[in-house]
Amino acid sequence: MPAQQKKLIFCTAGVLSLACALGTAAAVGTQLWVRGTILCTTGALLVNASGPELHKFIGDIQYGLFSGQRVRQCGLGGRPFQFSFFPDLLKIIPASIHVSVILFCTVLIVFALVGAGFFMFNAFGSPYETLHGPVGLYLWSFISCSCGCLIMILFSSEVKIHHLSEKIANFKEGTFTFKTHREQFANSFWTILVCSLVQFLNALLIRFAGFEFPFSKSKDSGTITGAVDLMY
Repeated sequence: MPAQQKKLIFCTAGVLSLACALGTAAAVGTQLWVRGTILCTTGALLVNASGPELHKFIGDIQYGLFSGQRVRQCGLGGRPFQFSFFPDLLKIIPASIHVSVILFCTVLIVFALVGAGFFMFNAFGSPYETLHGPVGLYLWSFISCSCGCLIMILFSSEVKIHHLSEKIANFKEGTFTFKTHREQFANSFWTILVCSLVQFLNALLIRFAGFEFPFSKSKDSGTITGAVDLMY
């Protein structure tokens, strides 16, 4: 492949990797990871609410990795409540999983930035044979993509398996009991999915540029090299 086309491919991969890092950093700081509604089951059972009356007992909830807000409704209008995971909810959430999600987000940002730098270096500089060359490019893309997948798996298990929304909804609620009525992953969660796909696309761009996967070498080249060594 001509050098100009390789430069264009590496520049494209570098820009995508940089956008991935910035997108992940923006997603970490938002409250748009999960959105949903919560039902005040205690109030609904007290008045035997059904149909249109049930909407008076359905509130809203949304949260991210560090903070969020909920609006509780128990028939007397909405009452907003702001909360923070650290240190408010630390005792009721699966802290190890939550901290791991934040840690992998940090690793994703760092390695996406590193990958962007090396992509640009390979586009405009003289690539080295090791970490600055194809091996390094595959490595940074693989680590970033793996971190993105782990973030989605861990956060999904935290929300779905450990019922994170219900734990947040019932935080400091002694009288009323809340149940998740509807929940869905919001924009920031899907940003992580897009970033993972971008890193996978970068690996395909490296292959498209003409570089073989670094851990597979043809047997013929090894045989020829050995024969040349024996001759000398």
